[in-house]
Amino acid sequence: MWPVRFGWKPRNAQWGKTPGAPEEIQFLRGPQRRSFELWRTFRIACEFMRGFRALHFVGPCVTVFGTARFPETHPYYVVGRQLGARLARAGFTVMTGGGPGIMEAANRGAKEVGGRSVGCNIELPQEQEPNPYLDRWITFRHFYVRKVMLVKYSYAFVALPGGFGTLDEIFETAVLIQTGKIRDFPLVLMGQEFWQPLMDFVEMRLVREGVVDPADPKRFTVTDSVEEAVTVIVDAATRRFGLSYHAPVQRHWFLGE
Repeated sequence: MWPVRFGWKPRNAQWGKTPGAPEEIQFLRGPQRRSFELWRTFRIACEFMRGFRALHFVGPCVTVFGTARFPETHPYYVVGRQLGARLARAGFTVMTGGGPGIMEAANRGAKEVGGRSVGCNIELPQEQEPNPYLDRWITFRHFYVRKVMLVKYSYAFVALPGGFGTLDEIFETAVLIQTGKIRDFPLVLMGQEFWQPLMDFVEMRLVREGVVDPADPKRFTVTDSVEEAVTVIVDAATRRFGLSYHAPVQRHWFLGE
């Protein structure tokens, strides 16, 4: 269904290679010299363009969020692997943050059944390796650029258990849906026991205090069933949105395609 796998990798082949922390700290410290601000703006714009070019032909994606800390023996790793396989068989490219743990599981499941598997990595202070189940991946310096890429190409979002990063991704996506910045794509939380306390907080505190609408918690599908999650996603993609993703078929060598 999809073209042959990409063999491209970025110049920096280490996932999470230690960034120039002082530069990042300086950038977020407040007003800087105008020349510094202009240079940073140019670099950020270049990072966006690099992401757009790298992911332009990946096809309709489902983005899977989740922790990097679960080993392959963990039950949720097994679920992530099954999920990746089912999504690939349904015709989706599986997109993750490109690292280990749940991200690796979803990419692995997709690749094992011949599907497409891509990753949007982030430079972090700790050295980390990209998981070995990626057809194409790209490393970003800035979280906000990376999060745009994880959202831009996807018809649905699935979150398995994770920490601060996963929570950030879940609620940023929920805000984009809530405010109409993106369409009402499925937002699935896999693992009822893990996520139910969070949903109880949303229902019993946020809704009760009036800081979110009663309809907002209904934007989430909470399930333990991989089959149910994929059914929700396929139904939304085909019936509600028409799976109308159209990427240009012509590639241009001078754009790195």
